Amino acid sequence: MDRLTAGLLARLAALDSCACSDAMDQLGLVGVARGLRALTIARRVTGPVITVSLGPADTAVTAGRHLGTAAIEAAQPGDVIVVAAGGRVDAAGWGGVLSLAATIRGVPGVIVDGACRDVDESVTLDLPVYALAAVPATARGRQVEVGWNTTVDIAGVAVAPGDLVVADGSGVVFMPAGRAADVVAAAERIAAREAAMVGRLRAGEPASAVLSADYEQLLAARKDRP
Repeated sequence: MDRLTAGLLARLAALDSCACSDAMDQLGLVGVARGLRALTIARRVTGPVITVSLGPADTAVTAGRHLGTAAIEAAQPGDVIVVAAGGRVDAAGWGGVLSLAATIRGVPGVIVDGACRDVDESVTLDLPVYALAAVPATARGRQVEVGWNTTVDIAGVAVAPGDLVVADGSGVVFMPAGRAADVVAAAERIAAREAAMVGRLRAGEPASAVLSADYEQLLAARKDRP
């Protein structure tokens, strides 16, 4: 897949997860990965993803390297590493040394559908890590990498390499690369309408007037848009 344009990525960076989730709803797409939250730095993360898939340690693998390292070495500045650990929280699918290696490559954030560890180290490195939980237990002897740069399941959402993600204090939303332009455009329209509502509230209009039936139909009213 061709790399997404810098302009589209810059537009995505200006949007939050709520606007993107609303846009996905409007377009009939599924992208909210429920349960994931920021465990280190509370900073928005956006960008194209590189995926890593983990499995039990008894899975037959011949990689001969630690999990996540291939994705880190392939990452371009701005790529977000997404680790599919099947929701497992008894062992960490990401840790501090990996965080250091990722920051050196210019990775702006990591998302783990499972647990992470070395949270304090990632905080020191100023690296946002989104996960289900933190746990001290290592992956060694418990989890191994079974693949990377493949389509994975993240909390019930199918995520392919090159898809886009936005993660912030409200949660994590993935969007298919092929619909990214549509999602961003719809999210921008939604954000603009909500910004206008905020302006009206600050100008003194009553909430009942601003948050009227039109607001309740905010998504349905625009489903005919491309």
